[in-house]
Formats: sequence, C-alpha cells, structure tokens
Amino acid sequence: MRDEKRDKSSPSVHPSRGEFDFIDRIRRRALDHSSLIPQPSSLSLGIGDDAAVIRQRSDRETVVTADLLIEEIDFRLDTTPPRLLGHKALAVSLSDIAAMGARPRHALLSLGVPREIWRSDFVDEFYEGFFALAETYGVALVGGDVSRSPERIVIDSVVLGETERGRAVTRSGARAGDHIFVTGALGGAAAGLRLLGRGAHPGRKLPRSLQNTDVEELLSRQLRPSPRVPWGALLGEERLATAMIDISDGLSSDLAHLARASRTGAVIDAARVPIDPAVINVCGRRALDPLLLALHGGEDFELLFTVSPRDLNRLPRALGGVPLTYLGDVTEEPGRVLISEGSRVWRLDPRGFTHF
Repeated sequence: MRDEKRDKSSPSVHPSRGEFDFIDRIRRRALDHSSLIPQPSSLSLGIGDDAAVIRQRSDRETVVTADLLIEEIDFRLDTTPPRLLGHKALAVSLSDIAAMGARPRHALLSLGVPREIWRSDFVDEFYEGFFALAETYGVALVGGDVSRSPERIVIDSVVLGETERGRAVTRSGARAGDHIFVTGALGGAAAGLRLLGRGAHPGRKLPRSLQNTDVEELLSRQLRPSPRVPWGALLGEERLATAMIDISDGLSSDLAHLARASRTGAVIDAARVPIDPAVINVCGRRALDPLLLALHGGEDFELLFTVSPRDLNRLPRALGGVPLTYLGDVTEEPGRVLISEGSRVWRLDPRGFTHF
C-alpha cells in the first residue's frame, strides 16, 4: 500500500538516475551556492574528495551538531512535502548551533532512500528546500553521503558553527537569581502535528471543521520551523546568555535539562508563557489546552536561556521581529522546577517528547 501511494505521488520518474552524476550535480549546486555567501570562507576543500578541509584560526572554536530524521518516527511522507522536509532537516541543526551562541558555517547531509524514492522527484525537491534555507543563513554544504535504504527514508544532518574562543553558551551556566527568557511563541508545532493527524495538509483542501487561516500557520510551525539563528548569535557574541537550550522536546523537558545541567532549580509563571495566538484560536475551541501544548509540545525550536540581572539592560526585547518573554527565575534548589499560577505553585514535571 505504501509503495502504491508513493508511485501515485511521484509523477516524474528517473529510472536511470546515477548516484555519482547526482552527487556531482549537488557538488556543483553547492559550489554555486557558496559563491553567494558574503562572509570570508574558511573552507579549503569542499565536496568532491574523501573529506572536506576547513581552515582553523586560533581565536575561534568550532561547534558541531548532528541530527537524525527517520521516516515514520520524525516525519511521514503523506503529510510532509519533500521541499519542506529538506528545510526542516537543516533547520533542526541550525537551531542547535543557535542554542550554543554560535553562527552556522558549514553543513554535511547524508540521505538514505528506498529505490522508488530515488527514482522520483523527491531528492531534487528535498535539496531545493535544504539549499533555500542554507542560503538564508550563509551555510555552505561541504559533504555528506547518499545511499539506498530498504524501506524508509533516513536523514543525517550535520552542521558546523563558529564562535569566538570561550564564548560558546552551554546548558550548565545558569546561576540562582538569573532571569529565564524564551524567544517567540510556544505550542504551534505541537498543535500543527495534531492537525496533521486530523487530516490537514499543506496545499490540500482542509476539512470543513478545520478551515481557518490559523491552521496553515500551525502547519507551517510544524513543517517549516524557523531556527532563531540571529538571536543565538547575538546572545553568544554579546555574552548575554549564561545558559541556553533550544526547545525541541518541549518547554517542561528542556527547562528541566537546563536546570539539571546547571545544578539549579527554576520557577516560571504560567501567565507569562507565550502561547502562539493561532494555538489559542484553533485549539481553544477543540478541547485542547493551549497551555499544555505550550508547556509540553516539542519542536518549537525557540531558544530558552538565562540572563544575569546585571545584563538585563543590555538585552533587546525583540530581534528581527521575534520578541522575548520573561518567564521566571533560576532558584537554588537543584532539579526542582516549579510553575506558578496566582497563589498556586506546583512542580512542572518534564512531559515533552522522548524517543524511547
């Protein structure tokens, strides 16, 4: 059944597509793309050899992240257009680099696909989405691999970022009294995932019960996330963030990760949690609690970070149209993460996404 569905959704077929011809085409595309990047490049040798060569400078540090996306675990082909999947494959890694306070520079992308996918337009559209986002942030594709997988698509995204020596922001630097902030709004990606499960799909006529412009926005939050690269770079370069993490598993889980790494506790105000307005408009009418989606829903890829009180006057309230929200404070009690609502205070248990 799955194979029949794939054939019907892939009108253009490439039965004689050659692996090495394809790699050469991607190499030429990457070279053309790199020429558009305005920054001075540290790349000595890119795609075409056994490995890429990147020049090092004594005053800089390289930050490396890797992410896997597995079909039927992290995405479904019947709800995720390949161009958006290419975008997301890079976006999740860019978000990790931003969470370290670094600027992304280079990427490696490996792709395992079944034979019928290889013969379709899938890989071409996938790379279109990848390169479009890479160009936005001046990221050069410098290598990777392509192979045949038996049944499902496997994507391995690696991104290398750069920061001044000693300025990478970790999860372990928060101290009692620091203020907790988050970029953007929360809950949109989780709401979008639930809408996909109810039959919504980008470009497809929505069921009558879902016809709303907010629905398209929530689908976009899930399928086309916006990594907060400018915020991450600013917070790292200006030494504003004492600790930082991106919200991939959910606010409750990622705040717990940060508190555990810093050996601190935290208390946040439920009324301050920035719930995506589209979540309130759509889910508030469908017996889904918007606050629960904002607290425990994953893949928002916003930045959660802490700031020392002495640096608050240097902290912008918005950057590139993306605002900040003050959530609460870091406390001295290790591992104790609380949430308050008026006079009521309760423990905020991590209930975000887990793979196992």
